[in-house]
Amino acid sequence: MSKVMHFENVTLQSGVVLPRVTLGYKTFGRLNSAGDNCILLPSSYAGSHVSYAQLISRARPLNPAKYFIVLVHLLGNGLSSSPSNTAAPFHGADFPNVTIEDNVRLQYRLLTEHLKVQQIALVYGFSLGAIQGFAWAAAYPAMVRGLLAVCGTAKCWPLTALIMESAMTALKSDPNFRGGHYTIVPEDGLRAISRITLPWNHSAAFFRDQLYRNLGFETADAVAQHWENYTLATDANDLLSMFRTWRNASTEFEQLQKITARTIVMPCDQDLYFSLDEARIEAAQIPHAELRPVISPYGHMAGVPGLRCAETLFVEQAIRDLLAG
Repeated sequence: MSKVMHFENVTLQSGVVLPRVTLGYKTFGRLNSAGDNCILLPSSYAGSHVSYAQLISRARPLNPAKYFIVLVHLLGNGLSSSPSNTAAPFHGADFPNVTIEDNVRLQYRLLTEHLKVQQIALVYGFSLGAIQGFAWAAAYPAMVRGLLAVCGTAKCWPLTALIMESAMTALKSDPNFRGGHYTIVPEDGLRAISRITLPWNHSAAFFRDQLYRNLGFETADAVAQHWENYTLATDANDLLSMFRTWRNASTEFEQLQKITARTIVMPCDQDLYFSLDEARIEAAQIPHAELRPVISPYGHMAGVPGLRCAETLFVEQAIRDLLAG
């Protein structure tokens, strides 16, 4: 079970003031006396602390006997402050837009004010977690020593923005959605989101060569049903909130140039959300960055922590390299 930190009267980047904000998090291990053995793991879209849990072990590079590991929940994911769990007048459709910067500022306060962290040995994030990682290293360069960005870029590039807009439009078109003031779950809209995003999670080869069988699915329809069930389990307004945060991500080149952390950027060569070309463009802006692509037909899902042994071992080697750095 995760813990929570409460913040009062938080001014968002938009200027909206939330009277009370809850940030969910979970920790493993202990902070050392210097306060510099922290590893920060920001959650991905619709993810939580559970997403990284299987990689945290004394036998693995995310070793809680050596490091103080902090997993933080994205605003909007249903565990931190979200449309579904915030009281009026900011409940549901009235929940304000939150940005990557809003998340990072609250995470900074959690680490420094509450957990007493002085330096971060490594920020490791997958997908939307990687987007937060770039923002962290750009905003607090003196605090972040290492950055590992897996299957994620620093901003939302144009094609991905169109995907986000398509998914959000599909949800809003469900008559039961009622502008976010629904009393009946907009299941048709949620199913539409799952069908729009499903192909982008993988690759052409994943479906053409029936690689889903390696993940325990007999057919492509079974993969689709699994993703649909996952989507239906999440509140519709929460999904929209996370989509908007992703859609509006905008750590620009001049900010990336401020990063002093040793950085490894790990796009998947067949990721459709976060392309290798766009990752290469961004990595060139970061003074100490290495581009280390994940070569995998599993597309964006190749970066899911612990999903596939080969890809996980490749990512874990990057973790070792950065922590040794």
